[in-house]
Amino acid sequence: MQIFLYEWVTGGGLVEETGELPQSMLAEGAAMLSALAADFVAIDGAQVTVLRDIRLDDLPLPDCKVVEVHSKSHHREELERLAAEADHTLVIAPEIDDILAQTNHWVRSAGGRLLASSHEFVSLTANKHRTAQALNRSDIATPESRLLEADQEKLPEDFPYPGVLKPVHGAGSQHTLLVANWRDTPPPYPWPRLLERFCPGIACSVAFLCGPAHRVPLPACRQHLTSDGRFSYTGGSLLGELELARRATELADRAMEALPPSLGYVGVDLVLGKAADGSEDFVIEINPRLTTSYVGLRAATTDNLAKALIANASGTRKSPRFLENQIEFSSTGTILNLKNNNH
Repeated sequence: MQIFLYEWVTGGGLVEETGELPQSMLAEGAAMLSALAADFVAIDGAQVTVLRDIRLDDLPLPDCKVVEVHSKSHHREELERLAAEADHTLVIAPEIDDILAQTNHWVRSAGGRLLASSHEFVSLTANKHRTAQALNRSDIATPESRLLEADQEKLPEDFPYPGVLKPVHGAGSQHTLLVANWRDTPPPYPWPRLLERFCPGIACSVAFLCGPAHRVPLPACRQHLTSDGRFSYTGGSLLGELELARRATELADRAMEALPPSLGYVGVDLVLGKAADGSEDFVIEINPRLTTSYVGLRAATTDNLAKALIANASGTRKSPRFLENQIEFSSTGTILNLKNNNH
């Protein structure tokens, strides 16, 4: 079985850009790539090929065939060639500037068999404003929000602050910040942004392995975010409180049910409020791709998570078995704490 694994930052998506690669996106991208590559390589009979930006010669990918890319044209050429040759292609790319949708389109146009959701699902969920509208139509709670035009200088006065200002198309908390009131003066941004009411609570996520007619939820994870008003992701941990995990999984599943059919790995970001009945819980956004939670979840399962991903995407329902572990992980893929609670 030939598997082509592509991650945008490490795989040459910025190969001709000058200056340093974006460090947070590089760290998370390398963590996801390394974890997935190790799991795919462990599948009997699997041969894994990856693209690598020529500047990242210190990125270890044992037992993988590594194809270095040195220009935009070479990047596109090799991506399409490898996708056409592979039995399965998995793409990890940000929603910014429609990069994820465009890359998926290149793979499909080349005849690649993509472990990913449809263009309809990716296009909808990559747009945070449209996602919120779709969820609200199905009575799924999302933070009250306001769409701001590109380069809008002043914040609206008639909004329930504090708020969170973020790109409509964004990933990795890039250009996301907390605003206290309408007098705040955030830097201009040349694309539309969404102003959301800040919802206090536990930031968490639930990932799904999605098949053509089913989806399998994975254990809910806490998200560890910086407290500097930028909401930068530093890692996560399994959400050990059973009732909180149940609320998170049920709300995430309702959100998925309200959206077009999906395939592959999808992550749902949530905030769980103080109310025990879940009335203060909100869906924040949907990630139509692999998320960094994968690096923690793979450490908590006795199964191969990548193998389960392929099985579910191919139509076979496969629910990985998870230990009752307390696991904390960093955004760079390091397992910081692993404590087994089984007796």
